[in-house]
Amino acid sequence: MGETVAPQTQSEDELLTAGTPVDVRSRYVGSWSRGFEVAEIVGDTYRVRRLSDGSVLPAEFSSDDVRARSQKKAGLWWY
Repeated sequence: MGETVAPQTQSEDELLTAGTPVDVRSRYVGSWSRGFEVAEIVGDTYRVRRLSDGSVLPAEFSSDDVRARSQKKAGLWWY
């Protein structure tokens, strides 16, 4: 868990590390959901933790399905 390995499709500038707040793309409808953070990096995928209860989701997500949460919109109720 301690070592950070960059998922293959992301540049160094886009590297997400453990603890980074992220949005996760729903596999069912394709919309983005807030309330997650990177729990760990596994090869070229991410494991994410749900912030509401601290649970690590059992699925692994590709870099296409995880994005850093925008700081600009983080505190605005209409986003």
